Amino acid sequence: MDTDVTSRLPHRPPFLFVDEIVAETEESITTRLVARSDFDFFKGHYPGNPIMPGVLISEAVFQTGAILMGKIMRSAGVAGDAATPVLVRIENARFRSAVRPDEELTITARLKQRAGAFTFMTGSVNVGARRVMTVDFCVATASPDGRTGT
Repeated sequence: MDTDVTSRLPHRPPFLFVDEIVAETEESITTRLVARSDFDFFKGHYPGNPIMPGVLISEAVFQTGAILMGKIMRSAGVAGDAATPVLVRIENARFRSAVRPDEELTITARLKQRAGAFTFMTGSVNVGARRVMTVDFCVATASPDGRTGT
């Protein structure tokens, strides 16, 4: 696990689905995750035919987007350490292929637009040249008292 990831994302194992940051620009970021065969979810999803749950593939995209959102907010001078990124919208999620144990996911999140405390993005996941999923989503910030959009 890349220490840069944990310095830029509040998630921690066992709910951290980004191993390292591969590349980033002002409006996009690419991360990587190896779906290690020792992940607990593979034991029950599904025995004898393990695949990574789609919700966890999606979570990898959302965590990648949260890293990008933090970078955008810091560069705009509006990020605070007390703000936690929260998912507020998911649209157009399309799953095209299963992820098997020990496959390496390449995850990309791109900025579409910002509106106040809301950051709209599009994301994709590939395993090699194979497209696994695409999704549009929105992330906002929540203060420690649970208010969104701070």
